[in-house]
Amino acid sequence: MRFGMFIGPFHATNLDPTYALERDLQLVTLLDRLGFDEAWVGEHHSGGFEIIAAPEVFIAAAAERTKHIRLGTGVKSLPYHHPFVVAETMAQLDHMTRGRVMFGAGPGALPSDAKMFGLAPVDLRPRMDEALDCIVALLRGETVTKKTSWFELCEARLSVGCYSQPTMEIAVTSIRSPAGALAAGRHGTGLLVLSGVDDASMKHHVSNWNIYEETCRRHGHTADRSRWQFAIQIHLAESREQARKDVEYGLEKWIGYANDIVPAPNPPPRGLADPARWMVENERAIIGTPDDAVEKIEHMLEVTGGFGGVLVFAQDWANWQATQRSLELIAEEVRPKLNGSNLLRQASYDRNAPIQDANRALAQAGIEDALARYEATKARG
Repeated sequence: MRFGMFIGPFHATNLDPTYALERDLQLVTLLDRLGFDEAWVGEHHSGGFEIIAAPEVFIAAAAERTKHIRLGTGVKSLPYHHPFVVAETMAQLDHMTRGRVMFGAGPGALPSDAKMFGLAPVDLRPRMDEALDCIVALLRGETVTKKTSWFELCEARLSVGCYSQPTMEIAVTSIRSPAGALAAGRHGTGLLVLSGVDDASMKHHVSNWNIYEETCRRHGHTADRSRWQFAIQIHLAESREQARKDVEYGLEKWIGYANDIVPAPNPPPRGLADPARWMVENERAIIGTPDDAVEKIEHMLEVTGGFGGVLVFAQDWANWQATQRSLELIAEEVRPKLNGSNLLRQASYDRNAPIQDANRALAQAGIEDALARYEATKARG
């Protein structure tokens, strides 16, 4: 299973924006050092919390600071950009990162963003589909001619093409409607799900996955569950009590943002006596220990029938030090358990521990033999 992060990012408006962007770069550097597989970086233009407007610029900077982690747009809001410029930019990044870049696409999440572009939310998904058709074709090396109500391509093809062959990894977001699953299935891309951790959400996403599978079949693609990833809220500490104490730092500010800016229905209510407890009991987040995370993710795998990756939402629920520790615990304890990374090591331990007395005797016999040979050599002069 792949582990990564979905970086909106979510920064409360009290945090200095220059420092916040620098810390986001430090976050990606930490993820790289901890062995996380990937980080997806969002695009937003309003609302105050999610302050990265150009994920490609951020990715270019992050790539220079990292060695292994893959970096994706999470996601590029296609209705706001000419598709040829998007494709050319991503192809250039693919070369500059030596194939570490990924292209994530979506319609744009915030109505307040769309308004500034003179668009209504109902316009966004049709525009995304039109742009995505062209971008995928361009990234695969095809020549595209297409005219729509908002862009035109005349025998367009990339000037350089992708470093990754036949193309870079591509994914489409899916939240509630089947639009993302349909778009991803049409092109055979991966599917990024933004979700809670409750059974109802899992079953809803299974329904969208079924639509994805059917759409893949109709268009000659194979649906691969390893390319189905879930972005969820996780904060861990050594104890449940400590984890809940940690998120007292910023959870209420995030709940305010969820109510005031984010258009998703049914946000956590304001004014809760214990917001962390509410988030856990209503299965909106995993706030607890590594064992809690393993148990919940294993349950998610069982309910869904399996998926390929967990993406941790980047947010400031906890302070920077506690956030780093949470990610360390994922790397140290959650990822190895879910991936079976230590099965051979444990088998070796279990094989040898019961015969330790015999092994110790053999080792002692070796020592005694060496001493005897030394004494014999010494006696011979």
